[in-house]
Amino acid sequence: MSSLFSSFKGTAQSLTAIRRPWREFFDITAVDIPSSSSDATTRIAQNLTHFRLNYTIILLVVLVLSLTYHPLALVTFFVILLAWFFLYLARDRDEPVVIFGVLIDDWIVLAALVGLTVAGLILTGVWTNILVAVAIVVGFVILHAALRSTDDLIMDDLESPYGHMLAGADEELDSPRGDYSGI
Repeated sequence: MSSLFSSFKGTAQSLTAIRRPWREFFDITAVDIPSSSSDATTRIAQNLTHFRLNYTIILLVVLVLSLTYHPLALVTFFVILLAWFFLYLARDRDEPVVIFGVLIDDWIVLAALVGLTVAGLILTGVWTNILVAVAIVVGFVILHAALRSTDDLIMDDLESPYGHMLAGADEELDSPRGDYSGI
């Protein structure tokens, strides 16, 4: 039981470390129309990486608000969220899931959780509410990510949406774009 709480505490601390300040997220002075579609897609990729936990929190809040008039569905999805958290998100990847002495592969756990989520959507009858809420959040996220300038963001090289993909094998990354040069 203490290992469960220490795992929960460690995951909560790591999630808190990657959450960006809301003041930085809602910075009006950083809103700017992108100059081209490639600039917009670069912004979307960088902002999705930089603000991923903030976007996830917004999604969860909108989902909870969309389910306020369906308390049974709210409880059902809270239990499913806990299952996702403990069986997939907070679990150490080096320790496999063992049920009755049988090792369960990560892909089977993922498939079971997706199946449980779909079953919960169908059985509670709120799939349209969830679909509309997710569509609204996805629209907001894409709009925010495209309009929010990335010039003032401080991103680690490991956090770059492009990673080490664009840099040479022995070269260090000086920017999130690597050493890519246009044709």
